[in-house]
Amino acid sequence: MDDIFVGQLMSDGIHTVTPDTFVEDAAQVMLDEEIGSVIVVDDDGRLEGILTNTDFVTIVANSKPKARTTVERYMSTDVVTASAQDSIRDVADAMLDHGFHHMPVVDDDGSAIGIVTTKDLTSYISTVQTPSPA
Repeated sequence: MDDIFVGQLMSDGIHTVTPDTFVEDAAQVMLDEEIGSVIVVDDDGRLEGILTNTDFVTIVANSKPKARTTVERYMSTDVVTASAQDSIRDVADAMLDHGFHHMPVVDDDGSAIGIVTTKDLTSYISTVQTPSPA
């Protein structure tokens, strides 16, 4: 099997912002483009940092004054789920098809019993793939 290099898998259509971009504007880019991060670059296009969905959790948690908005206003309700017996391939395919990074796992009664994330899938792949010798 041929080695697969980063250049073959990476997305090259990146979205960038500058360090002085307002977080609200960066968030709007992420929503409009349906992406999970923006790359922060200087005026010459050199990497300065990255701003991710996860960073927005901190931004909201640390905001002053606090917005008194309930989760219900923003939560997704049309949730695609997996069962504990589903194959990893089927779950990964569904996550790719829908652009998900998290998939709740439910039992036969529809009760939440777990979650599968892209991090879980990446971790699994890294343990079953043996790197080729250099």
